[in-house]
Amino acid sequence: MTIAADDERLKSRSRLRSALVRPELGSICGAILVFVFFFAIARDSGMFGLQGVMNWTVVSAQFAIIAVGACLLMIAGEFDLSVGSMIGFSGIVIAILSVQWGWPVWSAILVAFLVAIAIGALNGLLVIRTGLPSFIVTLGSLYVLRGLTIWLSILTTQQTIIGGIAPLAEGDWLAPLFGGKAFSGLFVWLAENGWTETYTRGTRTGQPIIDGIPMVVLWALGLIIVAHIVLTRTRFGNWIFASGGDAQAARYVGVPVARVKILMFMTTAFCATVFATSQVMEFGSAAADRGLLKEFEAIICVVIGGALLTGGYGSIVGAALGALIFGVVQQGLFFAQAESSLFRVFLGTILILAVVFNTYIRRAITGER
Repeated sequence: MTIAADDERLKSRSRLRSALVRPELGSICGAILVFVFFFAIARDSGMFGLQGVMNWTVVSAQFAIIAVGACLLMIAGEFDLSVGSMIGFSGIVIAILSVQWGWPVWSAILVAFLVAIAIGALNGLLVIRTGLPSFIVTLGSLYVLRGLTIWLSILTTQQTIIGGIAPLAEGDWLAPLFGGKAFSGLFVWLAENGWTETYTRGTRTGQPIIDGIPMVVLWALGLIIVAHIVLTRTRFGNWIFASGGDAQAARYVGVPVARVKILMFMTTAFCATVFATSQVMEFGSAAADRGLLKEFEAIICVVIGGALLTGGYGSIVGAALGALIFGVVQQGLFFAQAESSLFRVFLGTILILAVVFNTYIRRAITGER
């Protein structure tokens, strides 16, 4: 069998062409533009000082945690619109078990993870067994979980906010993994040697302004690294791409498509619970309305990162950059003293631009119509 000289498989690809077809291209350009813009209008506001950097880093990390799960699931060809409701539900489960029922905080956290992952598996199973679009199945889950969250909260406490978690978490072995800070000693040493800023007035005079890296940042970095390695360096990562690209063809070559998709729904639920637990430990309370619209913000991060809504294409690094863009913009508007509602305007605008840009570049480079 001979292969024609003009066969696509024999054509070389330039470095520029290879760079342009990478899914991260849009998010890289977007991140650069956002930093340049806010440096121009808010550089004297403290946004790029140590405390300002930490502020938008934490916000970006929160976006990144849920974006990782959403990215893997979208590459596998599915959506999960119940992420936001899962955040509120998991937080209320932790609060009820620890505050109302007297369980140790560590056991409440573990149960919340188990329940959330089980719900994620159920979502995936329903999608696979019924053949219904995941959009519809998880839209139903969104309402079921949000309703359950409010009902359980009111049933046990007659209110939608449950506090009192902070004192219970003191001395707990698991809680600091979500609500603590890392490298505190390093930051104290840096402050003592004049490398970082310290408080100059009040009861905290002489103490470092930044006394550690919040665990939510480390969770985000850990999830990004692990997910990127799995997606780009393992056979299972190839299965994720294959399941979202052409599920039927993937089945023909032995890819366990059903198992892959269910595991991705479980991963999304896991990431949502990491986010929820971090918030519960940070605020010392759980609220039934937490996580509102987070499912859409996660999807927008992934789309900005270059993922296709049809599945089979995307990048964890791109999704992480999308989360960084969101964090910088949200905090940048605050530092620039702009109206906070403009953040929603930005979300909608950048979603449309990202889809148009990614589609145009892909068609221009690949020759698609």
